[in-house]
Amino acid sequence: MTTSARYDEVADYYAAGWSDDLSDPTTVALLDLLGPVADRDVLEIACGHGRVSRGLARLGASVVGVDLSSAMLAKAAEAEARDPLGITYLQTNVASPELLAGETFDAVVCSFGLSDIDDLDGTLATVRRVMRPGGVFAFCILHPCFPGVDGVSGAWPTDGSYYDERWWQADGSLSTLRQQVGANHRTLSTYLNSLRQHGFTLDAFAEPQPAVDADSPRAAMTSYPVFLVARCVV
Repeated sequence: MTTSARYDEVADYYAAGWSDDLSDPTTVALLDLLGPVADRDVLEIACGHGRVSRGLARLGASVVGVDLSSAMLAKAAEAEARDPLGITYLQTNVASPELLAGETFDAVVCSFGLSDIDDLDGTLATVRRVMRPGGVFAFCILHPCFPGVDGVSGAWPTDGSYYDERWWQADGSLSTLRQQVGANHRTLSTYLNSLRQHGFTLDAFAEPQPAVDADSPRAAMTSYPVFLVARCVV
């Protein structure tokens, strides 16, 4: 596949900035809701440079990681070559109805990827199709209700409102990442209704506070819902 992806341009930034340490509050909550993964088949969608995939493999899971960005997957492949964990990486569009045809998984996980994926319905259709009976879908996203604070972009367009659902990019005064790759803003009700329409039941929910020092310029983040973590079952 030769399709380019917005994240191709930030692969070095991600590999340098997000290590395999999974102790941040949101990833802890995500793995907690996902539950035990030892000896289970797990699919990570929008796996990026493989940070969470490697964590899952180290917990005993058999992992397949999927992402659109060849540059991000190259970073994942480099890490796999240095420390083989048996992870399979695929460059493809997760919304494709042909993806992983005939294969199924005990669990599917997505860490901060749903807002980067343009086709939410196609993606949820794929997740539902590949999940085994009793399977779990766990994901985390920037909370759709996060308004942003000084120097940190919120969930919705800076020139719009919470109800303005579209792809957008931050301006020069805010998040460097969102200036480059943008994001798809969707309301909380859109996410919940889309999950229901694809046959998912919300089983558990968490809103972890960010780990921000009280004297940090970003300390105001602790007063708002910044992250949303959910577990869905079928």
